Amino acid sequence: MLKRSIGVAVVVGTGLNVINQGDAIFHGEPLVLWKLALTYAVPFAVSSYGSYGALRGPDRGPLQP
Repeated sequence: MLKRSIGVAVVVGTGLNVINQGDAIFHGEPLVLWKLALTYAVPFAVSSYGSYGALRGPDRGPLQP
């Protein structure tokens, strides 16, 4: 599960980072580091949460935070 979540974060995070900070990347400007971190952290969290929910199965009810 961890390997898959990391893979999703790398692929999706890279794509989102190019979309969100593409101007800075392609013009050699400094990146906003907190945006960079969140761009990778959010897909990782979503993928991990989805995998956890799938492993719990449909008979266990909704996930509790």
